[in-house]
Amino acid sequence: MDDLLPKWVAVEVAAHDDYTAALLPEEAVALTDRTVESRRREYTAGRTCARRALERLGVRGRAVPTGGNRAPVWPHGTTGSITHTAGYCAAAVARRSDVRAVGIDAERRTVLPANLHRMICLPEEIAWFEQRRDEDWWPAVHFSAKEVVYKLWSPIVGTWLDFLDARLTIDPEAGEFEARIEPKRLADSPGAPSVFRGRFHVAPDLVRSAGYITASDLTP
Repeated sequence: MDDLLPKWVAVEVAAHDDYTAALLPEEAVALTDRTVESRRREYTAGRTCARRALERLGVRGRAVPTGGNRAPVWPHGTTGSITHTAGYCAAAVARRSDVRAVGIDAERRTVLPANLHRMICLPEEIAWFEQRRDEDWWPAVHFSAKEVVYKLWSPIVGTWLDFLDARLTIDPEAGEFEARIEPKRLADSPGAPSVFRGRFHVAPDLVRSAGYITASDLTP
């Protein structure tokens, strides 16, 4: 994931032992006896990666608990993002002096069912990837990129952002995307960024996306 972000964003990808590592007490309270094993392993790996990434920034021994909206609560002066999918987990962390928000997402490179396309994509986005039927991963790229946009939007604006609130433009050759927030959504969110940009990478089995927002990006 670090190939998609600046060097001053600390990125850690989970190794095998991270899925069964010890959690700090503030983190462990998010899990209960009813938590399924797959969720327990993903959560554990995510927090383990997050703490290791924080250590690279000089922030040691700090927990990354879960907030009321189920998002990670980062130590003061930092911000970050965690992603997990089958067989892959990563965390990215940065100082708030460098960025206001960072977002990462990973998805298995699968063919999304056609009935999901209209839940994720606007008509022109669907028309774009339907012209590329020999590359059936583009709906998954759209899904992953819009997950990143939400992870950037949420800590800055503090509200929900629907998949259809972001209009995505993809540059396949550069591996970059741009998302413009629909005017109606912006009208309901004064001061919110209108444009988000990021990068993506498509591997034989994995789609990865990432982006970040700096303070200058929020300047009117």
